[in-house]
Formats: sequence, C-alpha cells, structure tokens
Amino acid sequence: MNPVECSKQETLWAPWRLEYVQGHGPGGETPDTAPTAWRAGADRGCFLCRAAAAEAAQDRLLGVVERTGLSVVLTNRFPYSNGHLLVAPLDHRARLDELSEDDLLDLQRCLARWCGVIEHSMQAQGFNIGLNLGAVAGAGLPGHLHWHIVPRWHGDVNFMPTTAGVRVLPQSLDSLWEQLTAATRGQKP
Repeated sequence: MNPVECSKQETLWAPWRLEYVQGHGPGGETPDTAPTAWRAGADRGCFLCRAAAAEAAQDRLLGVVERTGLSVVLTNRFPYSNGHLLVAPLDHRARLDELSEDDLLDLQRCLARWCGVIEHSMQAQGFNIGLNLGAVAGAGLPGHLHWHIVPRWHGDVNFMPTTAGVRVLPQSLDSLWEQLTAATRGQKP
C-alpha cells in the first residue's frame, strides 16, 4: 500500500469485544449487577439468570430491553450484527421439554414483537432466528435456553468476516439499548 492509501484506512473500534477476544466470556457479577433476590432454581453464574432476577434499575447495565412474566429479552454483549438480541425464559432451563406451553407461547410472542421493533426502529430487512440446543450444537450457555434474533440488511455481508475474522458493528451496545427501549415507548431515539 502506498502512503496515500494508508492514510485513507479507518480504525474499527469495538472496545466491548475485548473481553470476548481474550476469551473471558460474558463477564461476572459485580456489586452493580448482583440481584437482591434470585429466582428459584437460578444458576448464580448464569448471565441470563442474573438478567431475569435483576431490578429495573439494572436493566441498562445488563442490556435488558424487556422482561415479561415468563421471559427476558436483552442485547447480546458479543453480537453477530447490530441489533442482535437474546430471548430467554426467566427460569434456568436447558431443554425445550422443560418449558410449559405458556413459556413457549410467551417466548414466541417476544420473538415476534422484537422482530417488529427492530424492523421498525432499525429498518432491518430480514432476520436470522436461532436456538442452539446443547454444547455440541454450539450453545455458548447450554444450561439456559435462549433464542438469537440477528437482524439482517441487504448488503450487510461484506469481506470482513472472511478476510479479517471480524464483524463491523456500526453502533455501541449502549446506543442500541437506548434506541430499542425508546422505540418500545414510542419515542424517537
């Protein structure tokens, strides 16, 4: 590369990914995120159980955008694309047959609702929705079921994942949280 081409290069800065790149996982409990009361059967080392039990004042710090009577929806701290959410039952369950019909219906309603919120607020043009059951199937947290909502846009697949092993995310997780929570309140971000 000549010096002119080098000066046109941009830096991709994603500091929230350092924890993941270094292999540290989703982070541990801190005094700011420790629930005052855990749900029955919760795994205290599980970030989804922590989010399920957290008070509303901790939602931004934990990335929680919605909590229903049976489910929790939160931003993925290590997203595949901008707007990547996780939808999980409140209770620590590893298998689909451990969920009640009410749990299953509520989870599906959350998936449908958040696809609509992201489509409207972020102009997503499609979605990948997935559930990895068990460690051998790729579940990063095999003890607590969770669905991934991965928004997609025409042309969002570029050379970066193939040639550089990185993904380009144009928005910080905090800004995403603000945008999605404002969209559910009917406000402009």
